[in-house]
Parts: sequence; C-alpha cells; structure tokens
Amino acid sequence: MSHLHSQLDFSYNSAHPLPESRPFFMRIPNIYTPKPLLADCRVELDTNAANHIAKVLRMKVGDQVQLFNGDGNFYPASLLETSKKSVLAQTGDAVKSKSESSLHTHLGQVISRGDRMDYAVQKATELGVNEITPLFSARCEVKLNRERQEKRQLHWQQVAIHAAEQCGRACIPKVHAPMPLDEWTSGKSDSGLALVLHHRDTQQLSGLARPSRVSLLVGPEGGLSSEEIESTTSKGFTACTFGPRVLRTETAPVTALSIVQWLWGDF
Repeated sequence: MSHLHSQLDFSYNSAHPLPESRPFFMRIPNIYTPKPLLADCRVELDTNAANHIAKVLRMKVGDQVQLFNGDGNFYPASLLETSKKSVLAQTGDAVKSKSESSLHTHLGQVISRGDRMDYAVQKATELGVNEITPLFSARCEVKLNRERQEKRQLHWQQVAIHAAEQCGRACIPKVHAPMPLDEWTSGKSDSGLALVLHHRDTQQLSGLARPSRVSLLVGPEGGLSSEEIESTTSKGFTACTFGPRVLRTETAPVTALSIVQWLWGDF
C-alpha cells in the first residue's frame, strides 16, 4: 500500500484547485399515464404512475416529470401533491415528440419461451417499432389458451410501456392479440414492404426500394418450416438474409429493426 501511495500525488495544488461540488444530474422521468392530457391543467395520475413516482422514485412536491399518454406529445409537469396512493401534477405546454421514426414498422414475432419474448418486445420498442403481433407457428413451443393469451398480451403491452418510458418515446407500440402465422401474413404485403427473415436466402435489404411501412416476420427458435416460408412468400413477402450466421429468435428483431431504421428510418 505504501508503495502505491508513493506512485500517486494526492497533494493539493492551489494553482489547479479541485472543482466545486455540483448536484448530481438526474434526467427528468418520462411517465406514462392512460389518462387524457392537456396543456396547462391539473391531472391526478393513475395508480401505476403514482406508485412509480412516489414509492419507486421517491419524488417530492415541486419535482419535475414528463408525462405522456401515447398521443405523440410530451407534457412537462410539476408535482403538486404526492402520496403513496395518489399524485397530482400541473402540466405545462404540450411538446411534440421528435422521437418517433417516419418509418412505420410492424413486427410479427413467433412467441418464444421464458423471457425471450419480453426481451424482443422491449428492444423492439426501443428501436421504434409501432406494432407488435405475437404469432403461433408450426414450430412454436408455447401453447396458450384464451385466458393465458389475454394475460400475456396485457403483460407484453406493459413491457412496451415501460420500455417507451425508459427510452423517451411519446407513443406506445400496440401489442395485438396473438394469432396464427397464416392469419397475420394475409394482406400484409398490401400495406408496404413485407419481409420474412430467412438465413438461407441471398436477398439483402440494401437492394430493396425505400418503403414508408415495413412488416417484419421473425420465426421461432426452430425457425420457420419450408412450407411456412413458401406460403409467406406466395403472399408477397420478400425473404431476406442478414448474413451467413443464424440469429436467435430474440436477436433477429433487434438486428432487423436496427437495419431498416438505418436504411429507411431515423438512424
């Protein structure tokens, strides 16, 4: 220890004093509420938002937050009352969000096991996706009855909300009800570029015309069957590849959305 101290100079130099202590900078929290929001009004936040502000963030009267409800605007607000059960805020002028891409993206993701689906929903939201539809395919290993489908849909929607709060979005991706693959692929090619990710294909995205809307189909852990790929391409989907390596089902949407935002979106 003495040898280490001999190598370092801890002496105070009056010619170069230490910087003054400054308060730690904390980003203003981005808080979602489903309630209607207007400029210059008081709003009592819903239970989830109030709990997050008062119990998790431990914010006080006078602290600043940024509210949003998915209408594309941010509402800067000051806290008027805070308790563990309710929070009252005063909004300022609405600010139009600049965090939404001009490229509309819809992810069709075959449902995966464990937290992989949560990861795909979370990262897709961070990458600007507008819609997410969970899908069932021949090799999908997840089986859900009607009640569990509804519960998982609500859970995934909440994952998207939290991701939007974290990454600074003012819009919430819509998580649709789970459906069969064939049902989702029907008609998708009529509303923009429709892509099915297929590592054995040779088509690269850079050779495609610039679209304003993109639908992306990502298969399960075991991949889409040959019959499913053939059926999908017969409906107008373009099979494309991102290289010679096989991507995991939760990695593929992150890669695909990053590339399409780079080519045609706001990256």
